Amino acid sequence: MSRFDGRTVVITGAGSGIGAAMAKLFRDEGATVFGGDLDVSGVPTGCTPLRTDVAVELDAEALIAAAADATGRVDILCNNAGIGSTTSVLDASVEEWDRVFSVNARGTFLMTRAALPHMLAQASGAIVNTASVAGLVGLRDRASYCASKGAVISLTKQVAVQYAGTGIRCNAIAPGTIDSPWVGRLLDSAQDPQALRQSLIDRQPIGRLGTPAEIAQAAAYLASDEAAYVTGSVLVIDGGLVAG
Repeated sequence: MSRFDGRTVVITGAGSGIGAAMAKLFRDEGATVFGGDLDVSGVPTGCTPLRTDVAVELDAEALIAAAADATGRVDILCNNAGIGSTTSVLDASVEEWDRVFSVNARGTFLMTRAALPHMLAQASGAIVNTASVAGLVGLRDRASYCASKGAVISLTKQVAVQYAGTGIRCNAIAPGTIDSPWVGRLLDSAQDPQALRQSLIDRQPIGRLGTPAEIAQAAAYLASDEAAYVTGSVLVIDGGLVAG
């Protein structure tokens, strides 16, 4: 018997990178997976794809409703959709700040708010939010991103405390630098992509970038019954970046 047999899992940002890796893992371990993304072409086969803009209230509600209507349950929510930015406070526009917060922070709030009534009715549920080490430490030229991921971490803890004892747990993962499409886009925009990639590797004490599959494994642990006593935690998976 697999860990997630009979479980209904909703994952945002499921069309690429970490979200797609999560969708594959939960699918392979027996779950019924609903994957939301702006571009659903990359949602893994065997998962139900739904075009979703998590910053839009109706979209968030529709994704949760689709899962609940189809299976009668919402057991696990992975709030993984997110966008980055590469500016300081002085360089960031108000529009950029609002756009990053609308996806990373408001999207997490909207999806969580839509899922909670179903979880409360079941008296069970696990929420896993994708934060970042950028929410724990300051990184140069990441003002909007750091602030938004800090908000995700604070919301994670608040939801955990608010619903402790109801059967609902809420945790976050904090990835470091992951060899993902987001990093790929960052490299593509660099004057010397190879040099930038090497610099990213060099700052990792473990000597390499992380993989989406490794982050998915961490999310699956937090969503599983093995983590039944874990709530309000932030699991750092960063190859020692924060420790160094």
